[in-house]
Amino acid sequence: MLNALEVVTTVIVGVMVGVEFSVAFIMNRILDALPEDSGQLGHAHGGRMLGALMPFWYIGSLVLSAIWAVAGWHHGGAGLVVTAAGLLIVSVVMSMLLLVPINNRNRTWTPENRPADWKQQLHRWNRYHYVRVAVIIAAFTLLVAALA
Repeated sequence: MLNALEVVTTVIVGVMVGVEFSVAFIMNRILDALPEDSGQLGHAHGGRMLGALMPFWYIGSLVLSAIWAVAGWHHGGAGLVVTAAGLLIVSVVMSMLLLVPINNRNRTWTPENRPADWKQQLHRWNRYHYVRVAVIIAAFTLLVAALA
């Protein structure tokens, strides 16, 4: 049973990392290359879609990692899993304090109501997101290492 939990947790965190990496390094570049209104509308739509899904994914990843840490406490790699769970906590706190407030504003913007500094706000979100991606990649790496 522990092996199944380890694999499921690692896959779920790994797919989350892939989605967030894609947002950071692929989707945002595609959206930024579109004409201004189209790009901004795409960012808003992405904020609504992923803003609805990602909280469950982040919290679910954290919960699965915590269960793995407790269930595997006396097995090899427990320290790696605890550290990974700690990093996932950091990613959730970062999200709630830094990224979600910007996203909550962004997802309601249209060309008619967006603020004058909308591009600066999206650039700030991207900078925070790059850091968050690094944090969850580190967590994923530790989970993979704990499988060995």
